[in-house]
Amino acid sequence: MKTILVTGANGQLGNELKYLENSFTDFKFIFTDKQALDITNNEAILSFFKINEIDFCINTAAYTAVDNAENDQENAMLLNATAVKYLAEVCKEFNAKLIHVSTDFVFDGKGNIPLKEKNKPNPLSVYGATKLKGEEFALEKDALVIRTSWLYSTFGNNFVKTMLRLGTERDELNIIADQFGTPTYARDLAKAILDIISNNKVENIKGLYHFSNKGEASWFDFTKEIFSISNINCKANPIPTTKYPTPAERPKYSVMDKSKIVDDFGVVLKDWKVSLKECIEKLNI
Repeated sequence: MKTILVTGANGQLGNELKYLENSFTDFKFIFTDKQALDITNNEAILSFFKINEIDFCINTAAYTAVDNAENDQENAMLLNATAVKYLAEVCKEFNAKLIHVSTDFVFDGKGNIPLKEKNKPNPLSVYGATKLKGEEFALEKDALVIRTSWLYSTFGNNFVKTMLRLGTERDELNIIADQFGTPTYARDLAKAILDIISNNKVENIKGLYHFSNKGEASWFDFTKEIFSISNINCKANPIPTTKYPTPAERPKYSVMDKSKIVDDFGVVLKDWKVSLKECIEKLNI
């Protein structure tokens, strides 16, 4: 039985992998948080791999406070880049396969055509820059890097839960309407990763790929759909980014082309509206 190590197990994606554990009984899972395994400590990673026989490591740990990272570059770099370097090196040494999760924030979003893996990154924020560095470290050691976008889940704090709460507390909300991406249900990403591990030869599981749900939306579109599915009567007002300045600049258009992951691994993509409905229905159970 192959063993899958999941780092950052208390985050959205880590929790979704836990949720799917019983559906992938061919694998033994080890879920770790910072207390169980500090991935910013190279010696700790080495010791862990010496004690546990790891076949795959899914790194879902990240510094994701995008605005805070602007004034906390050292910690963002430590978790988003240095820790990935340590994991990649140790995985390579112990013949384990690293699957690392990255972000659409590595792009500047100045185009209007879905972004392919070959498009040149140009991050606008410290968060994006540190995630890009982590990608580079991982790819140097033949890891699989999957970029995703606008992640939400039944677990943890995220945009969907915030809108569901604010929508019931307020009569109207101002929502940015000129940033475009693709909302992605973390459970769909978790399943895609485990399907790739299950269905493909380990030597083929490497390189850079994009994964999100199908379609595209603005934050305003996303909010309107959340309210529609949930029958929330709060009025959403579209506003430009200039009306809501943030410390970290966001890409204006970061919709990603997913054809490579579909072609190479047979991953099935679901429409973002379908997955959003599934998630909200689970939250309401």
